[in-house]
Amino acid sequence: MELNTKIYLLDDNGNKFMGIGVLWLLEAIEESSSLRQAAQKMELSYSKAYNMLSQLEKSLGCAVVERRRGGHSREGIELTPFARKFIELYKEFQINVKKESETVFIGFESSLKALMEEEDAKR
Repeated sequence: MELNTKIYLLDDNGNKFMGIGVLWLLEAIEESSSLRQAAQKMELSYSKAYNMLSQLEKSLGCAVVERRRGGHSREGIELTPFARKFIELYKEFQINVKKESETVFIGFESSLKALMEEEDAKR
């Protein structure tokens, strides 16, 4: 038996706005400086990636990207300083939650094993 945890942040209406997919999108943007390239790398449509960013910004109430216009490609995007700090906070939070849940899971697994042994002894 093993534990698999998925961590999401929800807005006040119960809608997901932050999870591992959004984290990967932000990291891909940081790497490529392009929302289009980040979306392609993740095999997402541009509109899906754009909506993920918009929902994140709306839910946080802070800009996470700065869009740049001009140049040959007419696109460019960069994470804000807030976004870079948010990524680090989220990663740390995710690690801590997973560690804690593993500890709780070990206790659960031990208790379940004892319960199953009791049940086997009754047979």
